[in-house]
Amino acid sequence: MTDTAAATDLRPARLIFSKLIVRDLPAMIAFYERAFGLINVRDIAMPGLKEAILQRSAEDKGPSLVLYHHTDGRDVAVGTAHGPVGFAVADVDAAYARAIAEGATSGRAPFNVPGMRIAFVFDPEGHELELVRFGA
Repeated sequence: MTDTAAATDLRPARLIFSKLIVRDLPAMIAFYERAFGLINVRDIAMPGLKEAILQRSAEDKGPSLVLYHHTDGRDVAVGTAHGPVGFAVADVDAAYARAIAEGATSGRAPFNVPGMRIAFVFDPEGHELELVRFGA
């Protein structure tokens, strides 16, 4: 295949997952289950790592949240070169309050921008999450 043929055969990519590296995999699975109603639909274990794939239901074919854990004991620190993981929610205020109740910390309390209501929280390990309701 030529470079020109390869360039013209591009199709839009489909987002299939977002991955967070976590220190305490069981605790983080529990947080995302309790705070956002996600369920652990599959576990992957390979030398040096474990992953938990979280979705809205076992039948969900949409994007997943993957929690990745190094099993070799290395230290993990949340960096600053990334944006928040976004969650569309029906009620930003309720989702914000539930996340806080389940161990998140506040990044920014719910507020309105044109066409949206938004809030930010940090999960128990410090990953930033954005809660969004469109049409607010």
